[in-house]
Amino acid sequence: MPRHLLSAGDLDRATALHVLDTASRLEQVLGGREVRKLPTLRGRTVVNLFYEDSTRTRMSFELAAKRLSADVINFSAKGSSVSKGESLKDTAWTLQAMGADAVVCRHSSSGAPERLSGWVDGHVVNAGDGTHEHPTQALLDAYTLRRHLGDLDGRRIVVVGDVLHSRVARSNVLMLSTLGAEVTLVAPPTLLPVGVAGWPATVEYDLDAALPGADAVMMLRVQRERMGGAFFPTAREYSRRYGLDRRRHSLLADHGVVLHPGPMNRGMEIASEVADGPDSLIVEQVGNGVTVRMAVLYLLLSGEVAA
Repeated sequence: MPRHLLSAGDLDRATALHVLDTASRLEQVLGGREVRKLPTLRGRTVVNLFYEDSTRTRMSFELAAKRLSADVINFSAKGSSVSKGESLKDTAWTLQAMGADAVVCRHSSSGAPERLSGWVDGHVVNAGDGTHEHPTQALLDAYTLRRHLGDLDGRRIVVVGDVLHSRVARSNVLMLSTLGAEVTLVAPPTLLPVGVAGWPATVEYDLDAALPGADAVMMLRVQRERMGGAFFPTAREYSRRYGLDRRRHSLLADHGVVLHPGPMNRGMEIASEVADGPDSLIVEQVGNGVTVRMAVLYLLLSGEVAA
């Protein structure tokens, strides 16, 4: 493992597989216990430093750390010294003085976790920074896909929606391509970032053309809170061209599965009947997130870190 997990690109194929295999072993160990807890990180302190609202990610990291018996401190920018003008650097020095062993950081500014990693001695995990990356989400998505599809070499994964504002899309393209999958991005031209041609993925504008025979489709949330202009005519028009309904779902391979990082805009990105259907792994993704984040914290804090 690298010292910090700031990007899905920090992990080569062997390291990514090591994280996923570790998560699988942890799941097996905990599955046989009445009390789902291990003493592995007893005496270590994990700080959840969240400058952005979050439910799934914050709770997932908190539960992961507690299942490894670590002490957990939850820091929210709202109601803290940040609201009084304290800078990220000053907050980092405070955490350093308190002896935090790991800091899980979510921030609205891209690159904030990387800056933080230069100010603290502990390990830093990027829990989502701006529109940049969300590496543990990519790991849990890969873990979920491996459980259902096996080896991802040569698997066709279609990622659909607001790629421009999605840190999940960036991390998943890096992670899935590292694991050998063939990734296709589908979005309107207005929701594709500059430089996407350099990503290890193909780009398609027609969802109906991209889905036939795909092993999995990952729908992305339309992030209206990050949109300052009109990126598509109407929600209805977006749904008509890029929403996943029953008809489009039928175009997948017979074993094809559906993912979504959440929260979902039901009826816009994805129909409820598909989101709640038997091929949907959306709820499973949430559960797998705890296991994968346990593996990340375990590997970072147990000494399996490259110098």
